[in-house]
Amino acid sequence: MDALMDAMQGFGVSTTRYLQTNYQDARGLFLWVSWAADLRNTFFIFFPLWFHLRSSVGIKLIWVAVIGDWLNLVFKWILFGERPYWWVHETDHYANADRPHIEQYPMTCETGPGSPSGHAMGAAGVYYTLVTSILAIVTTGKKKHGGQKSPDRDWYLKVVLWTLFWGVQVCVCLSRVFIAAHFPHQVVAGVISGMIVAEAFNRTQWIYSASMRKYFDTTLFLTSFAVGFYLALKAVGVDLLWTLDKAQRWCVRPEWVHLDSTPFASLLRNMGTLFGLGLGLHSPLYAETKRSGGGGTAVKVGCVVCSLVLLHLFDSFKPPTHSAALFYLLSFCKSATVPLVAVSIVPYCVNGALRLQSQKGA
Repeated sequence: MDALMDAMQGFGVSTTRYLQTNYQDARGLFLWVSWAADLRNTFFIFFPLWFHLRSSVGIKLIWVAVIGDWLNLVFKWILFGERPYWWVHETDHYANADRPHIEQYPMTCETGPGSPSGHAMGAAGVYYTLVTSILAIVTTGKKKHGGQKSPDRDWYLKVVLWTLFWGVQVCVCLSRVFIAAHFPHQVVAGVISGMIVAEAFNRTQWIYSASMRKYFDTTLFLTSFAVGFYLALKAVGVDLLWTLDKAQRWCVRPEWVHLDSTPFASLLRNMGTLFGLGLGLHSPLYAETKRSGGGGTAVKVGCVVCSLVLLHLFDSFKPPTHSAALFYLLSFCKSATVPLVAVSIVPYCVNGALRLQSQKGA
């Protein structure tokens, strides 16, 4: 088994070396793709955009992203996946004279285990959700308005959307291999896992009517399970933070090792987002907005623009890293505030401002 893994990972390092040697001019594109595939952009861009256009899609995006990333964390703790940028220095697969040199970049030095790829899994889950949701919206719209079915047009739409989907996945996978953050088999596993999670939520309806108690219980269960799993493995002598030492030892620049890429930072960020969504959907401000019937085009556009601007400003706040406990606490609070602002505070304020403007004009 070890020989098989060494062979797969050796092939992965060779792939990284090939990409870095022959496609160095595309470095900027690969780095941008890795940045764009981060789940942070789902929470700060895709979610506020889609929630105000079609709330069910926005809600599903959060659930897919959060549960997918939580499963990714558990898988990583179970599978103990290496990462190319440290494995190439420690493995006995190479003779010292033949050990290949691979470049590192600011996004290379992730501190968690490598398998499956979180970026690939997140991108696959999010974009699979978007593609299937758009196709469902188009189909439902035709049925509702009695539109005539056009098989050719439907087929072209599916081809375009699924081509874009797979194009994005290929770019994300190549970018993660290029920067030496993952081996090829890890990104493939991530894509498959992400699609499975997204398809599971396509068949799940209770998330759209979940109570605040359900959000609280789910957040508590997921957090408790992850922490309990960590403590149980630690009790039997398994150090789940073994990768942090490797990242600090082999990353060429210490400032590239970021605390926000540790497993617990990811866990609390996701749990904060899910809990914040529950708070937003069950807040008095959201209930008042729904009662007022504010759902016109002007309101939606105003909510989208205001949400994107506010969340962009909010994202510029970086929790201090001198204390791990404080960093994790502020990460949870920051993440909870994002959906709360987009779901309840912004729509309430935009509705109030437009209503006040219409009263003045009357």
